[in-house]
Amino acid sequence: MRISAVGVLAAGLIAAGFAMAAAAAQSELEAAPTAARPQPELTIDSLSVVKVKSKAVANARTNRSLGPQREGTGVVIDSDGLVLTIGYLIVEAETVELSTADGRSFPATVVGYDNATGFGLLKSLRPLPVKPVQLGQSASIGEREMVLIVGYDGVAPAYVVSRRPFVGYWEYLLDEAIYTAPATVNWSGAALLNREGKLLGIGSLVINDAMGTRTQVPGNLFVPIDLLKPLLGDLIATGKSSARPRPWIGINTQEVQGNVIVTRVSSEGPAEDASVRSGDVIVGIGGQTISGQADFYTKLWKSGEAGVEIPLDVLRSGRVEKITVKSIDRDRYYRGKPTY
Repeated sequence: MRISAVGVLAAGLIAAGFAMAAAAAQSELEAAPTAARPQPELTIDSLSVVKVKSKAVANARTNRSLGPQREGTGVVIDSDGLVLTIGYLIVEAETVELSTADGRSFPATVVGYDNATGFGLLKSLRPLPVKPVQLGQSASIGEREMVLIVGYDGVAPAYVVSRRPFVGYWEYLLDEAIYTAPATVNWSGAALLNREGKLLGIGSLVINDAMGTRTQVPGNLFVPIDLLKPLLGDLIATGKSSARPRPWIGINTQEVQGNVIVTRVSSEGPAEDASVRSGDVIVGIGGQTISGQADFYTKLWKSGEAGVEIPLDVLRSGRVEKITVKSIDRDRYYRGKPTY
């Protein structure tokens, strides 16, 4: 999708005068007399963004939840064709294709994926005609600051409305995520840019409580870019983090008044092997009471490395049962093409 220079300037004004790094050519236009200014078209490429399309392997375990074909945004982060995106777009991918605003396609390969943060890293197999973005400092962005959300099909101004933890139902926890409002479409892998055009985060979800759990303000959740910095070298070198793999048991959960209820058990995963069922209520780990999903994940991951046995205390049919689940490294569960 092409965006006119006027459209980009309007978005910049709404967002309190964003001085986007990709708009160097625009500065020259502003210096010229008004009558002499041409109106060239800028594209999303100017903001370091490309479209990502992937096709999962035929027997991908994530096809049920994510679909066999996925589409979102990637952000070019260096001059050698490295593209950062949200990992669920490329997990178990058989093929990946990048495309620029003018419709040109570029085959890409998966470099790495990190379950803990959710980041995915790609590399274009041909040079990309896109200038890379500079990484910003996500820790420096405060609430009420204006930002730009850049997806493969457009630009949307937004506000940062909260900085707080995020707990996902799929054994996922961020100590601090960036929440923005109003909500925008095509958030998957979208770039969150500050006023200098530097990258603050990667789009992950649309949520209904951007300002907190007691509000109903739709918005978007971004994974902070600061989480990438200590991880990037590992992803490039080996495709994954050098940190010890967390124990993963393969369940989806929902927290209801502090209770952790199993809503789905991953097929052929560790929990299914141990006969954990949907509807079970997890009340403890190894005799330690848990209070909500975040506490559950924290205790789960503190149990040891992937492979450790997890003694769950499960409320089922009115009585507490003890079920031992032998955890695994989540990467071993996926069926994607070997990339590292």
